[in-house]
Amino acid sequence: MSENKTDRPEVPDGADRPADTGAASPASSSATPDAAQAHAPSGGAPSGGAPSGGAPSGGAPSGEAARRASTDAPESASTVTPDTAGADSSGGGTDEEPVAPRAAPSETPTQSQPATEAAQAREEAARAVARQQAEAAAASTRAGTPQVPIEVASEAARDVPAPTQAATQAGASEAATQAMPPQTEAAPRPGSAPAGFGQAPDFTAQNPPPPGALPPDSPRYLRPSDSAWSVLGRIIAARARQLFDRAGQRITQRTLRIGVSARIFHPEPGAQGLRGKTLQYLEESIAHWVMSRDVIVFMIPTVGHQGMLHPSNIRLRDYAKHLDGLLLQGGADVSPQTYAEVAPRPEWPGDRVRDMYELELLHEFVESGKPVLGVCRGCQLINVAFGGSLYQDIASDVPTAGVHVSEHYDQHRHAITFPEGSSLASMFPGRREAIVNSIHHQAVKTLGRDLTVEAVSAGDGLIEAVRYRRAPFVVGVQWHPEFHRAGGPEMLDCTPLLDSFLRSARETRF
Repeated sequence: MSENKTDRPEVPDGADRPADTGAASPASSSATPDAAQAHAPSGGAPSGGAPSGGAPSGGAPSGEAARRASTDAPESASTVTPDTAGADSSGGGTDEEPVAPRAAPSETPTQSQPATEAAQAREEAARAVARQQAEAAAASTRAGTPQVPIEVASEAARDVPAPTQAATQAGASEAATQAMPPQTEAAPRPGSAPAGFGQAPDFTAQNPPPPGALPPDSPRYLRPSDSAWSVLGRIIAARARQLFDRAGQRITQRTLRIGVSARIFHPEPGAQGLRGKTLQYLEESIAHWVMSRDVIVFMIPTVGHQGMLHPSNIRLRDYAKHLDGLLLQGGADVSPQTYAEVAPRPEWPGDRVRDMYELELLHEFVESGKPVLGVCRGCQLINVAFGGSLYQDIASDVPTAGVHVSEHYDQHRHAITFPEGSSLASMFPGRREAIVNSIHHQAVKTLGRDLTVEAVSAGDGLIEAVRYRRAPFVVGVQWHPEFHRAGGPEMLDCTPLLDSFLRSARETRF
């Protein structure tokens, strides 16, 4: 570091001595040797100067002034005296002898005038830079132009040298002008936000549709005579139809629930274990036949409010209320007591308990308007329920009749015919005769009231099917349709019979 003191004793304190600025900045210290070397004459001294062999001892103040003039610090720049004798044309060092300093106090204002003017020029340049920054910021906000940081403008303004007042003013203005971006709208940079991005939306702006965007008349699909009330009425009617359609879909698409009457196994006298208990069961083939049409099957047990073990208030009418149809399956003979006759042989007593249970179940479903389909014993029970009677044994009561039961069970078969106008004839169009199995030794004798014959045996004319006329669907067939598919292709396919029964169940479920 070097102190800013003069070696000439003739200069009085405070007259022409530069102000002590303390330690020089690193930039000024590093730039001083280069500046001195650049301005020093390389060959010899200029005309009228000292020899080139060395600088005189009195040239130190002029070299110090040149070193201060080359720095960016305002303090050192303000003390440079352009009129110093012995300075060369470049403002650098000199080889001439120094002249006597101006010691007159009256010359102090004249000497400090360039520094004051330089400071004013820098202030004016700074104000111009600030004004241009404010204008650029306002233009950037309006047009979305990126703003120039203040550091960039400051560096651009600080890099401009100001040796004189005119040069300082012109240089500062030029540097500020060059550092500032152009006032015109620049093209957006890649990835930058579009113009107006981030601004608050104007909810008060009115954006009416352009002329001709709306049709001048009403839509073409409206009738010329339509009014607001007529359109409203059609809308309400359409909504009502939609609601009814949905309700109908829920009703019609719900899975059917078909109840099947139970077979009863009575305890055997003296038997132990399971044979000593009352069993109610369902033959698998009849349940699978009904379930083949995606129907839920429920076996309906007998009920009794005075049960010895578990009393209950459930009645058979509750099953008729919640189920959609009833199927009476085959099994034991109908007891002669049920149709007021006496059994000719003790081995044919029938099942009186089951008769009473199924007769009540049948009447509950008929009263509810639900369909009923009787198979074998079920056909005979329907005839008895409406006042008809039975042949207790076909072979004994009708000697001329054909064989209707044998040890082959469901493999035994015979032909039947459909009378003209019967419902079975409409179920099987184009067919007047069919092959069915035969597993019964009893048959319809006296036809019950309001019943019609639907099929008869081809050989002997015995009744093979009946229908109750006063109900939507109450039909009984003497054969077992659940065994027909396993019996071979020559057997009558009774799927149309099952579909008619289930169709009626769906139509009368409520």
